[in-house]
Amino acid sequence: MESSVVADQSTDVPIKKNEEKLWATDANDSVKLRIDTLCPQSPNTVHQMFLESVDKYGALNAMSTKRNGMWEHVTFMDYYKRCRQAAKSFLKLGLERFHSVGILGFNSEEWFISAIGTVFAGGIITGIYTTNSPEACHYVASDCKMNIIVVENDKQLGKILQIWDHLPHLKAVVQYKGSLQEKRTNLYTWEEFMEFGNNITDAHLDDIINSQKANQCCVLIYTSGTTGNPKGVMLSHDNITWTAAHASCAGDMRPAEIQQETIVSYLPLSHIAAQIYDLWTGIKWGEHVYFADPDALKGSLVNTLREVQPTSHMGVPRVWEKIMEHIKDLSAQSGTVRKMLLSWAMSLSLEKNRSLSSGGLKLFLPSLADYLVLAKIRKLLGFSSCQKHFSGAAPISMETLEFFLGLNITLYEAYGMSETTGPHCMSGPQTHRLQCCGKVVPGCQVKLVNKDAEGNGEICFWGRTVFMGYLKMDSKTKEVFDEDGWLHSGDIGKMDAEGFLQVTGRIKELIITAGGENVPPILIEDSVKRQLPVVSNAVLIGDKRKFLSMLLTLKSTVNPDTLEPTDDLTQEAIRFCQDVGSKATKVSDIVGRKDQALYKVIEEGINRVNREAVSNAQRIQKWMILPKDFSISGGEMGPTMKLKRHAILEKYKEQVEAFYNV
Repeated sequence: MESSVVADQSTDVPIKKNEEKLWATDANDSVKLRIDTLCPQSPNTVHQMFLESVDKYGALNAMSTKRNGMWEHVTFMDYYKRCRQAAKSFLKLGLERFHSVGILGFNSEEWFISAIGTVFAGGIITGIYTTNSPEACHYVASDCKMNIIVVENDKQLGKILQIWDHLPHLKAVVQYKGSLQEKRTNLYTWEEFMEFGNNITDAHLDDIINSQKANQCCVLIYTSGTTGNPKGVMLSHDNITWTAAHASCAGDMRPAEIQQETIVSYLPLSHIAAQIYDLWTGIKWGEHVYFADPDALKGSLVNTLREVQPTSHMGVPRVWEKIMEHIKDLSAQSGTVRKMLLSWAMSLSLEKNRSLSSGGLKLFLPSLADYLVLAKIRKLLGFSSCQKHFSGAAPISMETLEFFLGLNITLYEAYGMSETTGPHCMSGPQTHRLQCCGKVVPGCQVKLVNKDAEGNGEICFWGRTVFMGYLKMDSKTKEVFDEDGWLHSGDIGKMDAEGFLQVTGRIKELIITAGGENVPPILIEDSVKRQLPVVSNAVLIGDKRKFLSMLLTLKSTVNPDTLEPTDDLTQEAIRFCQDVGSKATKVSDIVGRKDQALYKVIEEGINRVNREAVSNAQRIQKWMILPKDFSISGGEMGPTMKLKRHAILEKYKEQVEAFYNV
């Protein structure tokens, strides 16, 4: 059985099956790109999209960078000119058609200019995560035959210098921040690079730009590789330009002629969520992008938000959770009266936002509470002018959603994959429902296949967001498409009668017990965290096992320099411990059953979760508190702070086996 929702309000209808397939190859026939014939309405290339924006928004500020304490601005016209200059320099350095330029660094105007310059020059832009090891960098650079790599600083350069001799296609490296620590052939500063292509004529560059087709690859997004080697997701000009235009409209992002949106760029641009939101949508609608400091996630992001006061902001769930934990910590340290005021204001706001009723005291009291308390907190966070708050890249818990509703902040969830150029379903002011990721973007389609009795089925995609295929992985590409051309996501979801989609799990993460019971882990994990606010992360285990077990981590502070979790509990966690009769202030005070009071409370919380279980097989039988919270550097989280379940099970396999060896 299957069901589908077709959003056909747009004139850009999805590609019909059985249409002609086109192919594009590089000069060496080493990259074969599968591309679908496009709709009759001619789509844009990236250059055409940018040129249209320059015509409309040329005099507006496009990018801003803080240097020496002052914001420096770049207009759309200057932005475009710098991208052309970068394209000439890439050509001079020997960039070949359909070969890649890699960018290894934090978000910056140089990142943007390198990306667009690469596409103008006929290359393929490929982001490399700044957290990658030299070996991981080598895999990506070798796989897509990088001709040039742009690095941020000496630290990232060091990774490339270790592998340069093993990259036969690499012709040059450019460093865009700091001075070069050593001179080396084909190693350039940003200033040298931008001058390098001066003798490439505009006519030559225009010939290359004009030869580009909307159905050719221009972006590679590498998957996280949690279940094997990363896969290069090939995105075409049309994937990028269509998604930038339509998905952003579904999220109510405004064109600059109506209201120039202001955003802060800080999430990894190697990930499609940040790249489509910051870079490509920014160009399409004339947005003003401010670049955060590289230590944004170490604590400086809030300072940038306060200065910029963005009109729209996007965070992955872990970012929103960290903001929530920070506010709870501040509240725990404040006096009794302030805590009571905050609790009163948030409870009124949550009730109002969850209720359809209005008028009288039910409207007046929340408005008063918002004015007296909540508005000040939003200002403190930098959200005084923010009209849209987005969450994407992973499921977000009900606890987090309700906490922000209590602050009168609605988190709009977006849902998609690298393979759908980011958002294929969007929430927004007109399409919001709690714990749903909105509706399918107009012009796209979604269907559910192999549904169970409760309406849960695999989510499948169709439309012009859908990618071209995996680079040099024809068999992997064929695996994710069915015979009718639908992309199978591997995610499980259900859809209501109005078309609101809720993601309920992932097939690969679905636990199938030894007794054959299907258990979606996310719902149980979220329930544990909701019952036990001291818990930071909960990972359910039980695939092919006789019963379910769980690994828990506690909320602890983070070293601001390394982002490593420390042994110190957060103020919220300490307060929780005090409330249940525990004197613990560190994780090490608790693990190994050192703190019987807290262990008893956790046991009681898990028992409450078990009482809600739909069957005995879905009850947690054993659990353990780990001595350290999860982190990117620890290997338990990916670059967007999404849990890497296979890595966690491998790292803690001794603890897991101990559950089942007795």
